[in-house]
Amino acid sequence: MSRVLAPEVKKALKERIRYYNELGIYDFYKQEISATEQTPSEISDTLITEPMTPRPKAAPVSLADLPISGPKPEQSIADPVVALRAIREDLGDCTRCRLSQQGRKQIVFGVGNPNADLMFIGEAPGADEDEQGEPFVGRSGQLLTNMIKAMGITREDVYIANIIKCRPPGNRQPERDECETCSPFLMRQIAVIKPKAIVALGAVAAKTLLAINAPMSELRGRWFDFRGTKLAVTYHPAFLLRDPRQKGEAWKDLQMVMKELGMKAPAKGGE
Repeated sequence: MSRVLAPEVKKALKERIRYYNELGIYDFYKQEISATEQTPSEISDTLITEPMTPRPKAAPVSLADLPISGPKPEQSIADPVVALRAIREDLGDCTRCRLSQQGRKQIVFGVGNPNADLMFIGEAPGADEDEQGEPFVGRSGQLLTNMIKAMGITREDVYIANIIKCRPPGNRQPERDECETCSPFLMRQIAVIKPKAIVALGAVAAKTLLAINAPMSELRGRWFDFRGTKLAVTYHPAFLLRDPRQKGEAWKDLQMVMKELGMKAPAKGGE
């Protein structure tokens, strides 16, 4: 039979848990208590004993491990165009996380070929994307378009989306709970499009998708499995605008993708 705690005991427990949370500790062992009378402080010391190893507050969340639970409207739709439209309608004027109240103008769902063999996934919409409702339309988008052209295809041949669909204030990195709330819709998009390969643009997208806290030097130049789809990592176009010297390295990444997809390299190099 569970024991009912007095208000002062609950307050002591709450303060103790808050203290551990501030230290980055979230998991605790639970220990049975005796029937003898104890002070609130003694009871809190008994219930919250040896804490487990702290985990980082911003530990990456693996989107591949997040289930798409329950039947979805698009699952009975064969046409990917109609299926993506059903996902967008299900998303609605989303208010599922705090970003809907932090200045976003509109949802940036995704754009491109619903039957694409290749999908690019970035981090989050920026100011231009928030204004126009389409991913990668600013300076970074122009560079991405040129990178795609260098592969011998067009922007209309691929599908482009982001980890989250609303612009974070000040273009800050998405928070973990925002990714967890928004990512199921991205997972549903991927499931409908069924790309043969995914390219994660930048460290944030790569680490969030794969839950791997590793530098770009370890993420690039190899293939990862993501829900049965091959995933490669390259630099975000915004980073390439800041450091154009890395464009050659990004081109190597895209050439690896082209080889995997059986695409013939154009005569001239890429951006």
